[in-house]
Amino acid sequence: MAQTLQLDGNGDYGLDAKVRALRDVATYPEAPRAVEARETHMSWVFLTDDHAYKLKKPVRYDFLDFSTLEKRRVDCEEEVRLNRRLAPEVYLGTVALTIDENSVIRLGGDGTPIEWLVKMRRLPEMHMLDRRIRRGNIASAEMRRVALRLADFYRHCAPIRIDAPGYCRRFADAIELNRRELSRPEFDLPAAIVANAYAAQFTFLARERALLEARVAAGRIVEGHGDLRPEHICLAPEPVVIDCLEFSYELRTVDPADELAFLAMECAYLGAPGPGELLASTCLAAIGDAPPPALVAFYKLFRATMRARLAIWHVHELVRDDWPKWQQSARAYLALADEYARTLSASG
Repeated sequence: MAQTLQLDGNGDYGLDAKVRALRDVATYPEAPRAVEARETHMSWVFLTDDHAYKLKKPVRYDFLDFSTLEKRRVDCEEEVRLNRRLAPEVYLGTVALTIDENSVIRLGGDGTPIEWLVKMRRLPEMHMLDRRIRRGNIASAEMRRVALRLADFYRHCAPIRIDAPGYCRRFADAIELNRRELSRPEFDLPAAIVANAYAAQFTFLARERALLEARVAAGRIVEGHGDLRPEHICLAPEPVVIDCLEFSYELRTVDPADELAFLAMECAYLGAPGPGELLASTCLAAIGDAPPPALVAFYKLFRATMRARLAIWHVHELVRDDWPKWQQSARAYLALADEYARTLSASG
């Protein structure tokens, strides 16, 4: 039997009530055998036998605003539009969570929309790249197929008109933010590594700024994926890349060499640098690009410190007893950053 909902004191049905309803198989028109709910930092994902439904949390940060139903609806539509560039067969559309005159809540019902979700075809988790890396079960041919899929995507991305000094300044501002947050004493992160990573990046910006400016001048900056990580790549039966960064045009305005360096860094973080390096080199060759090694090392270093910051930021939402997991993750990213800083310094 489908659930009923009542308004809370704020005139809303509330996130918790919506999540409870979406955990119930009776809410779905497809009559699934079961529903698995997974919470992320900014959303809830509900997995049925054949589909995945993503609900945006009503949150607001400096970089996004999901605070109203209309803003969440618009973002759901944008997520579908952008992800259909790389995964049209996965992103099926948006669907309303509705409530009728009897206060019965249904997904895709005829009542009044009280929430919006992205509807996707469910992918086989065993074939996601991060899972395959952990199992040590990746064929080079699979990585080449993903690389060629990405190369086709990048070839169809129009160059973005962007101010070269502004592109460099974007890195400088983010590097300073990373340094400031990673240096906070309560996080207990290795201060020497943070300082060396910061110094290597700013030395690069001072001495090799022309490399970044040349990427802008060559028309290499595009509206890309924005969050190219192993968990967003499915290897089989055909390669699919999902979950692009839909909520910020600026953050997905990138150099493909940067995105590919990011992916290579994330593969190294999982203990398997080879697949990421193969994918990156194959994709760059396919689009006729050969970025200088120093630039690639800078991009990797920048991404590693950024991911360390994002990892340690999780502690803001946790009691201190739950900090060690994210401190360990941040330290692992910083260990990679230290390697990349040494590489970058040696190339200077």
